[in-house]
Amino acid sequence: MGLVKFMSSSAGRIIRAVAGIALIVVGLLIVHGTGGIILAVVGLVPLVAGLFDFCVFAPLFGAPFAGPKVRVM
Repeated sequence: MGLVKFMSSSAGRIIRAVAGIALIVVGLLIVHGTGGIILAVVGLVPLVAGLFDFCVFAPLFGAPFAGPKVRVM
């Protein structure tokens, strides 16, 4: 549960957003082709999750999907 709480914190949200941007940049500028496009699309998931404050993996640990609800727990 500690991982989920960290990922819903401000620092966790920033890390997710930066990781998403990094995946998008690597996919579009370094990998190229179909693999690069797939990597860039995959990078959208952590970027959007960080920006809109939800945690994709939280339900796997029995926590709510929304970041504010995790922080209240």
